[in-house]
Amino acid sequence: MERPANKIIDLASQFPEISLTIKAADLIDMVNYCVSKTRQELEQQITDANTETYPSKQQVMKILGVSEPTLSRWNKSGYLMRVTVGGTRRYRMSDIQRILGVTQKSGFDSRTAGNK
Repeated sequence: MERPANKIIDLASQFPEISLTIKAADLIDMVNYCVSKTRQELEQQITDANTETYPSKQQVMKILGVSEPTLSRWNKSGYLMRVTVGGTRRYRMSDIQRILGVTQKSGFDSRTAGNK
């Protein structure tokens, strides 16, 4: 059986201009549903943030097979931005994985990547 909170959300999505009269118990159920869903999303974001790694410039150069000037150019163009972690310059592994995904899907050329 579908929960009242789901029905209310479905109605609001389908008919955004509708006015509803609902039971207090259904309102409480919907609030609890929204809080629970938000909590799950925040917990997932925290988990994702905690699993992020930050390799050094030398490690990134090796992973991507590029030179130091290429990393500098990519940082200036916004293609692969540096971040400061504990006072040292690092790169987000998620950004590197994004680039690796691009390289595998399209004939990537590191000499022209990030050039505008």
